[in-house]
Amino acid sequence: MKTYKAKKGHLMQGILLVLLVLPLAYGLFDTKPMKEKLRRIIPLTAPALFIIWPYLDTRYWIRGHSFYYKSGYIKGEIDIAGITTILKGKTRWVGVKPALATGGLIVKYNRYDDVYIAPEDSESLIADLLTINPAIQVIPPGKDT
Repeated sequence: MKTYKAKKGHLMQGILLVLLVLPLAYGLFDTKPMKEKLRRIIPLTAPALFIIWPYLDTRYWIRGHSFYYKSGYIKGEIDIAGITTILKGKTRWVGVKPALATGGLIVKYNRYDDVYIAPEDSESLIADLLTINPAIQVIPPGKDT
């Protein structure tokens, strides 16, 4: 089984930083007692937990003839034989997106299914997928399908 780390983009890091720093700064500069500060800080930092989980847990791996992805509560399995096309250097803002960065890969499989992923080393992942299924069409950035 080979595992591929997820690329972590600056946008995701910035959002996470803001969601953590603002409530903490609010709590530090507030003159109320510590107990009252905690009652306000904890609910304000809760949204950051929903971003920390995928941030720390996004990964992709190949086991046998299947490609797996996991990003927080989003997870799935794709039969590599069913992959038809990989679009390189693309970004998707909607749909199934177990990714933390822009400029990743759109993996099209079966007839109408696709998923957006953003591994650190896209070339290595593509090479490993092509080893299992050489019929995959890889489309470089700038080319339309």
